[in-house]
Amino acid sequence: MDLGLKGKAVIVTGAASNIGRAIALEFAKEGSRIAIADLDEKGGQKVVDLAKELGAEGAIFIKTDVTKSEQCNEMAGEVLDKFDTIDVLVNNAGWGKDALFIEKPREEWEKEIDINLWGVINCIKAVVDHLVEKKGGSIVSIASDAGRMGEFREAVYAAAKAGVIGLTKSLARELGPHGIRMNVVCPGATLPTSPDEIGEKSMWGDSMPAITPEFIQKIAKRYPLRRIAKPDELAKAVVFMASEGAGFITGQTLSVSGGYTMA
Repeated sequence: MDLGLKGKAVIVTGAASNIGRAIALEFAKEGSRIAIADLDEKGGQKVVDLAKELGAEGAIFIKTDVTKSEQCNEMAGEVLDKFDTIDVLVNNAGWGKDALFIEKPREEWEKEIDINLWGVINCIKAVVDHLVEKKGGSIVSIASDAGRMGEFREAVYAAAKAGVIGLTKSLARELGPHGIRMNVVCPGATLPTSPDEIGEKSMWGDSMPAITPEFIQKIAKRYPLRRIAKPDELAKAVVFMASEGAGFITGQTLSVSGGYTMA
């Protein structure tokens, strides 16, 4: 199936590791031109090199802090300079730290909101004028099943991800007349499959030693399919939602979580 993504200019935030890395490489297989927007220069450049090997028509790294609106604007401008257009934005950059609400310091709440919600707002604002002018484009934002149903020890993270879903639905109504599609993909538990998939700034860096086979088995019991997702399974769903194959889909929230959420 030709998804119509060959040569398309795609921005993927947080693409130096785990899900974002898999998303960028899946677009590469479609022959897209990819901008890796991340703070991790070493990991990001590694993804650029892999993307080119897999068939990307072009790949660049742009150091970007999505919580800074001016950096998002500069990132979008650099993509336009290099690729002449922007066709797809994937808002993947995210961060969370499991802990009881009453035990978390305020700075961690603020970080969860800044990255998971403000980061999405900043990146959308950075590209939207161009998409309106060209009368088309696709924006896919990564939320979480925590944002659909709530999750123990993830209160503020879940609130931020619920905000991404509400933002996307509202903008789908506003921007639909301009030919812009807005959708959300919600992962369940998705773990890196190897240390190579974890960047220096990844939130998984300190957690990998705790991800034992016993831990994975315990988590998997919560899912009807009785296993944890692989990053490339999320990536395939994101690429489809960004593609011409989903050309009449907008304002939707797709859970890729092994049946954990059936909303």
